[in-house]
Amino acid sequence: MNVLVTGGAGFIGTNLIQRLLDDGHKVVSLDNYSTGKEENEIKDKNVTYYNVDIRDCMDFDFFMDKPDIVYHLAALPRIQPSFEYPELTFETNVLGTMNLCSWVKEKGCGIVYAGSSSKHGGIYKNPYTFTKHQGEEIIEMYNRVYGVPAAICRFYNVYGPHQLTEGEYCTVVGVFEKQYQDGVELTITGDGEQRRDFTHVFDIVDGFVKCGENMDKSNGQTFELGRGENYSINVIAQSFDSGYTYIPERPGEVKETLCTDTKARKLLDWNPTIDILDYIEGIRVNNEISNN
Repeated sequence: MNVLVTGGAGFIGTNLIQRLLDDGHKVVSLDNYSTGKEENEIKDKNVTYYNVDIRDCMDFDFFMDKPDIVYHLAALPRIQPSFEYPELTFETNVLGTMNLCSWVKEKGCGIVYAGSSSKHGGIYKNPYTFTKHQGEEIIEMYNRVYGVPAAICRFYNVYGPHQLTEGEYCTVVGVFEKQYQDGVELTITGDGEQRRDFTHVFDIVDGFVKCGENMDKSNGQTFELGRGENYSINVIAQSFDSGYTYIPERPGEVKETLCTDTKARKLLDWNPTIDILDYIEGIRVNNEISNN
């Protein structure tokens, strides 16, 4: 198949493209490299990367004129930066999604949208969550009004290979991993009792791909892609077996995320298999090996 991936040079996009290539597809990636990285680009004859901002593009034919499916990951991510950049967050996550959907409608192909589980904490808690919700509304509108085959996958606290480990857009696991490898204290926000449903990127990609490959089942549906088990930030920090300290809590964060919806398991036969504590144990083992 011909597959268009937005945000293909980012954390999840890189893992998604590798899976698509392994499955034998031809892939085009669109990314403006605001959080994506050139070093994430996979050297393969079946993937082409373009530096493109979806806010500025209305006709994507130059990049792929006959797509079979579009996986839409491009977004300005993370809650905290959205407080400082609400306009940019809206332009990217809402207007960019509208531009893409308008083109998808003309192409007659399907689209799978990367939503966010942060919606369950309240769509008005922060600009990021609000704009990701608006993106979902756009996807649903094009599905209902124009008949665009479309599905939404909400991600839960993704971690794994190619995650950002520094900067304002990195996740807590990325922060902890970098601090651990640097030999400094891990920094826990608030009291550390906030709980998160951490889901490995390989499991996320598997659900995302299964959604696109089974559009007869997923069309018009919203799927929650979470492992279904959560841990406190304190437990995650302690699992690194390293020193840690507490810093002030951050605004806009929910107290708990936990996926209880099993639709993806039932309709798509999606079964997440990787546990965050096993992942952290792997980091510790590799670190010990490299230091010996």
